[in-house]
Amino acid sequence: MTETLHANPAEWFHGVPRVMFVHAHPDDETITTGGTLAGLAEAGLEPLLVTLTRGEQGEVVSGPLEALVAAHGLAVARQNELRTALGMLGIERHAFLGAPPARAEGLPPAIYEDSGMTWGDDGRATAATEASDDALTRVPAVEALNDLLAAADAAGAGAIVSYDDAGGYGHPDHVFAHRLARAVAQGLGIPFWAIAPATDDEAGAEVDAIERHDVAPWLDRKVAALRAHGTQLAVDGAEIVHVGGQRQPIDRIEAFRHVAPPADLAG
Repeated sequence: MTETLHANPAEWFHGVPRVMFVHAHPDDETITTGGTLAGLAEAGLEPLLVTLTRGEQGEVVSGPLEALVAAHGLAVARQNELRTALGMLGIERHAFLGAPPARAEGLPPAIYEDSGMTWGDDGRATAATEASDDALTRVPAVEALNDLLAAADAAGAGAIVSYDDAGGYGHPDHVFAHRLARAVAQGLGIPFWAIAPATDDEAGAEVDAIERHDVAPWLDRKVAALRAHGTQLAVDGAEIVHVGGQRQPIDRIEAFRHVAPPADLAG
């Protein structure tokens, strides 16, 4: 494994433009990749964000936003928060999966709903006991796969970024996002990068590089975007406080693993 630390967005992801980021819910894009998105956007490299759901099953931070959610619904609130956050990051190219350009040609628009989650005894997320028939993990996988393929093709994606095969912390929508994103990357023959902990030094058999991005020049934008996601989290100094009270440092380094295709598919 090789490790690099880059502050120049022109060097990120081996220098390819139009990197497509695949995230499960609004706020995920900022927490784990906000600085990278802002840096790529400022450099004119046209990153694209595809959000798979509208986060309908999220909990709401106690306070005045509870009344707003009660009046208009959490999906509407989170869509508006995402729009504001992307403005802070400078991202202009965004789509929800199921809506053009992230919809297979000839099909009417569709909404993939948040599958929900519960916390397991090991402290990791696991599937919820109930999910709607329209939940991301319950719809035919081939439909969602074709939608994401359409988005990548329309964008001329040069690489795809999403979660690792465990979905980061285990949320079923994150795991599903990994599977979709990696399959599309493999199908189009473009690199796939998995989001990694900033201090992660482990190398799996399919990993040939880890790249660390110094996003300090865009940290103010990242923090502003985090603050936009007010129904889900709060910013307290250098930390994120999640709706359940969990605290997480705001990363100044964002890390990504370049995941090689399986040996029998590498060509």
